[in-house]
Amino acid sequence: MAVAISRGGAALFICTMNTRLHYNKMVSVSARCFSIVRSHGTFTARHFSPLRSSRTARVYCSDSPQSTAAEAARAAAEEGAPPGPPPDPLRESADALDIRVGRILKAWRHPEADSLYVEEVDVGEPEPRTICSGLVNYIPSEHLQDIKVVVLANLKPRNMRGIKSNGMLMAASDESHENVELLIPPEGSIPGERIWFGSVDDKDKQTDAASPNQVQKKKIWESVQPHLKTTDDCVAVLGIHPMRTSAGMVTCKTLKNARIS
Repeated sequence: MAVAISRGGAALFICTMNTRLHYNKMVSVSARCFSIVRSHGTFTARHFSPLRSSRTARVYCSDSPQSTAAEAARAAAEEGAPPGPPPDPLRESADALDIRVGRILKAWRHPEADSLYVEEVDVGEPEPRTICSGLVNYIPSEHLQDIKVVVLANLKPRNMRGIKSNGMLMAASDESHENVELLIPPEGSIPGERIWFGSVDDKDKQTDAASPNQVQKKKIWESVQPHLKTTDDCVAVLGIHPMRTSAGMVTCKTLKNARIS
């Protein structure tokens, strides 16, 4: 049958055989590609289509380690961004605290406790909160009128000598606890804004605050408080992460390297 074919027919026969050989080669190459790509967890038709040109097949289906690594990187990029840094349990615990900008509307001495003030504090809610704080020996009452403060707002309410205290004013103190200063939100901070730790961009990464019951049960405040301090510049920080509002960093007046509670 082959002898009887003309030159044109022979050319057609040879071309057909070459096409089949080329197709079989492509299928073989594509099978190898399928195996490589499958090992990286990526299944897309463009990686193993036998109808690609041989040049395309070499680009996508080379068995060399370099090409395999490049293909793995490409597949990872297609599936999404690389994973971020590992979780930081301390930052996660701090994010569970509801720390807010507050404004003291008025403050007076507790009628039943010599060391306590009672404050009405605007924390961005419909009604001001009543908070008791042991600041009588450190801050004159006239210095507490109409000032911005930092409030830990998701503690369980406590009965303090007949008055229910719903929150805590955060302050810095020296080692001997002889000097105490309230933390100061930066100028322009708005009562009710939630405070965070870290960079400006970390504001949008905050998780929802824990409930007061969760804070108590999991001892969240107790796990975070030892890591709070002020820097040489009197900036409040969690480890190395500054305490922030949208207006800037939280500070105290003069206490450096002081603990915060």
